[in-house]
Amino acid sequence: MSVKASVLNPGSVSGELLVLDEPLSFWGGYDPLTGTIIDQQHPQVGIKVTGKVLVMPGTRGSSGTPGVLGESLRLGTGPIGLILGKPDVNVMAAALVVSELYDIPVPVLVLEKAGYARLHSGQAVRLESNGGVLLQH
Repeated sequence: MSVKASVLNPGSVSGELLVLDEPLSFWGGYDPLTGTIIDQQHPQVGIKVTGKVLVMPGTRGSSGTPGVLGESLRLGTGPIGLILGKPDVNVMAAALVVSELYDIPVPVLVLEKAGYARLHSGQAVRLESNGGVLLQH
């Protein structure tokens, strides 16, 4: 099964989906050193995003997101790609800076609600530079 997404930052990766139930605040809700969600109010508190294709409706919080997410991506503790429910300039900025400064491509895609609803944690997926989201069984 495949769906088409809008591309905020290009790149191709394959991995496992981690779908968050709620938006995440990277500033104060995420530990960039361990890749762990630390917001005690978040439904997935304690989950590591390292090496996953992170799917979330959006982010919460401040303009500190690019710094925290960018550091996590640079350290290799962050997600390998992101699929968002709506465009997010802070996530895009983090991925763009890491791609340019450290040559670490991190695709960031935006998926319409119907396609977004088809994604589930644990699914194998391939993100394509053209916005293709290929779900594998």
